[in-house]
Amino acid sequence: MSWEEVADRCFRRSHGRFEVNVGVVTGRLGTVLIDTGASLGEGVQLREELRELGVGEPVAVVNTHGHFDHCFGNGAFTGLFWGHTGLPEYLRREVWITMAADDPDWARAVTGTVVPPITQTFSGTALIDLGDRLVELHHLGRGHTGHDIVVQVPDCGVLFAGDLVEESGPPAYGGDSHPLDWPITLTRLLELHPEKIVPGHGTPVGREFAVRQRDSVAAVAHGVRETFDQGLDPVQALTAHDWPYDPLRLLQAVRRGHRQLSHPLE
Repeated sequence: MSWEEVADRCFRRSHGRFEVNVGVVTGRLGTVLIDTGASLGEGVQLREELRELGVGEPVAVVNTHGHFDHCFGNGAFTGLFWGHTGLPEYLRREVWITMAADDPDWARAVTGTVVPPITQTFSGTALIDLGDRLVELHHLGRGHTGHDIVVQVPDCGVLFAGDLVEESGPPAYGGDSHPLDWPITLTRLLELHPEKIVPGHGTPVGREFAVRQRDSVAAVAHGVRETFDQGLDPVQALTAHDWPYDPLRLLQAVRRGHRQLSHPLE
């Protein structure tokens, strides 16, 4: 697909094998690029695609989280790389473990990929000044991972949500997700009052969609707590509760949630 201008000088494009939404925000002082794809080759291709917008080297690359499909194209770019304070450590080790479990063929294909160091980290809110507009970066809490961030452009009401919001399928609960935290994180996202939300995968959505997804992940969290209190193991829980999504997709959510309830200080 070609670039879609979702609001004034804010663009998104479904990119690469995993159809990640990459984002572009332009201003007088340059461009912010949001996520880069699943490999160095996809990053190089993204550089070519940026030329369609008349965009040169971004002044900042923001990674919404550390999953390989969102940041393994970083090496095609230079300059400042922004992410949550937990991202550098995640990229040193855990991303490879997660990738090997989720997609071992891709893990073998990208073995040896060097992801440039994250040079700008933050734990709450950070600002990128593009001269005639500000781009806000927010860590609102844990959810899809422990270090998700969102990118908001307040002057036009757009928010790039990464995989905290999914449109092309149900929310992805992986082995590094935080199912009990996800609902409050999405509530905080809604409190930013975005008019249009660009999910990590799929077409842009409005507030109503995000409210429904927040309610669904809250129902998952409720089911996790209920089945834990009933003394069920994660496999038993999948058939003993009425889940909002296909139970076969929720095994990791239940495992992770039960573990968090068993070890609340982790």
